[in-house]
Amino acid sequence: MRQIVLDTETTGLSADSGDRIIEIGCVELLNRKLTGNNLHFYVNPERDSHEDALKVHGISNEFLRDKPKFAAIADELLDYLRDAELIIHNAPFDMSFLNKELERLGRPPLNGLIAQVTDSLVMAKEMFPGKRNGLDALCDRLGVDNSGRTLHGALLDAELLADVYINMTRGQDALIIDLESTTSDAGEVIQIDLSGIELPVIGANEQEQQVHERVLSDIDKACKGKTVWLHLASENANH
Repeated sequence: MRQIVLDTETTGLSADSGDRIIEIGCVELLNRKLTGNNLHFYVNPERDSHEDALKVHGISNEFLRDKPKFAAIADELLDYLRDAELIIHNAPFDMSFLNKELERLGRPPLNGLIAQVTDSLVMAKEMFPGKRNGLDALCDRLGVDNSGRTLHGALLDAELLADVYINMTRGQDALIIDLESTTSDAGEVIQIDLSGIELPVIGANEQEQQVHERVLSDIDKACKGKTVWLHLASENANH
C-alpha cells in the first residue's frame, strides 16, 4: 500500500470557525522507502491568517494572494491521495481542515477516498508515554536532523515526519534479514521464520552480582527499608 505523509499549514486553529488551508505538503512512501514522488501546494485561503498563526508558519498574506484556491488544486490532490494510507501528526486537525475544504466544494469527506489514516502523534504517545511528542521533540529523540526547521512548513514537516515515522516503526522489520534479498518477484516481503533459533542466556558474573546487590542495598536505604522486592525475596526464601 502507498503511504502518504501529509501536513498542512492553516490561517488558524479552527476549520469550523472559518480558518482555511494555506499550504499542503505530501511525501510518498512505498515499502517504507521515500520515492521522491511528493506533492506540494500553496493555497490562497481567501482570508488573512491570524497573528499567532503567522508567527508559526511565517507565510504572509501577500505571498498567498496570487496562489490557486483550493478548488483549483482539489482534483490533483485527491487523485494523488486516492487509496493511500495517510500518516499525519495530530490527524484530527489536518483531516478536519481537508474535509471542511471539500465540504465547501460540495464533495464527500476524504475518508471515503483513502485506505486509512494513521495518527503518528497517537503512536508516539504510546511509545513514549509522559514525554513531549511534538515533531521537534521526536526528531531530537530519534536522531532526525531538523536543523532547517526554524518555522513550520507543510512540505518540510512532512519530510521530517516521514523520517520520524520510519524510525518509530523500524522495529516492525527487525526480524527481516536482508530485506532486499527476501523480496519475491511480485514485490512482496517474505518473512523469515526465526522460531528455531536458540538465543543464548548469559547470566551475571560474580562481580556483576555484587554490584547489583550494592545498588539494591543503596535503594533500600533511601526508601528506609520499604523496597517491595526485598520483602518478596525474603518471603520466598523462607518458604
